[in-house]
Amino acid sequence: MDTADGVAWWRIAVRDRVLTELDAFLRENRIGAVHGIALDQVARRYVAGGKCLRSTFMYIGWLCGEAPDAAALRAAAALELVHAFAMIQDDVMDESALRRGAPTGHIAFADAHRDRRMPGDATRFGESAAVLLGDICLVWADKMLRDSGIRPEYLHRVWPRFDAMRIELAVGQFGDLLNDVRTDPDFAQVLALARAKSGNYTVRRPLELGAAMAGCDEATLSALSRYGHAVGEAFQMRDDLLGVFGTAAATGKPGDGDLTQHKATTVVIAARQFAAPAARRQIDTLLSAPVLDAAATDRLRALITASGAPARIEKMIGDRLGEARRITEGAALAEPMRRVLDGMGLICVTPHS
Repeated sequence: MDTADGVAWWRIAVRDRVLTELDAFLRENRIGAVHGIALDQVARRYVAGGKCLRSTFMYIGWLCGEAPDAAALRAAAALELVHAFAMIQDDVMDESALRRGAPTGHIAFADAHRDRRMPGDATRFGESAAVLLGDICLVWADKMLRDSGIRPEYLHRVWPRFDAMRIELAVGQFGDLLNDVRTDPDFAQVLALARAKSGNYTVRRPLELGAAMAGCDEATLSALSRYGHAVGEAFQMRDDLLGVFGTAAATGKPGDGDLTQHKATTVVIAARQFAAPAARRQIDTLLSAPVLDAAATDRLRALITASGAPARIEKMIGDRLGEARRITEGAALAEPMRRVLDGMGLICVTPHS
């Protein structure tokens, strides 16, 4: 792992191993079809094909204190089931139609309901079924972690942090229910919500989980936590840029989702802050409309770009990556792990990596 390419290949190898473990787990814990509807098939859409960032960071935390270990990697893979839970329920709350280029869980369940001419409202059934599948994924995550084969004394160190992370995630999702640009939040509020909803549980908490499981000392835990805070914020800012300027083909989700849902994201709030008065009035007028058509979202993108907000967010991403590198340089880490962390920071903010 002497080069950036080496880190990238290492990360791909870890991802492949995580997905193999998840495939084996789902096969061993298969749920039969209910009323002819295959729950497992929908679950696999969320579990397979992801970047596996969270599990990779948890395994990195482990490697900062212990040698490579198959049971530790299996334990880390459980985070992908937590992530599946979060995505399934997030799709319901956001009324999203696409995830990774395929119909979201609630849409797939509603379609199955219609195809089978089942009684009741198909949309309501789809949403309810998706919530239940999310619950199953959360239970699966517990089971995969518990049955990973990691030694009991190591597992004992993980549970309090694992529980705290999931509560933090749920509270962040709760806050996101009212995350609307029309409520006029400031940049600090939006960033704090993004940190709780996504940034922390993508980078910081997984690193802490792995390092705690490995029995790392407080200095190492602190360094990884600070690194995770910086990279997690950078990751979320990149995601916010993609939420405005991404495409469905590239992200697997509607490219204008954040705008049509009136989401208060860092890039949107920065645009309102730095736009000229006339441009800000236009932005506010467009964002106050109940429904945004394609022409309105195109106009919004142009106004956001003209405000200079994307360039400012890019600079903030770079600043946080620089902070993360300074943290790894000053930490008592083995040189290979320092290179892995630096490389993973870049991967987190590289679009479509």
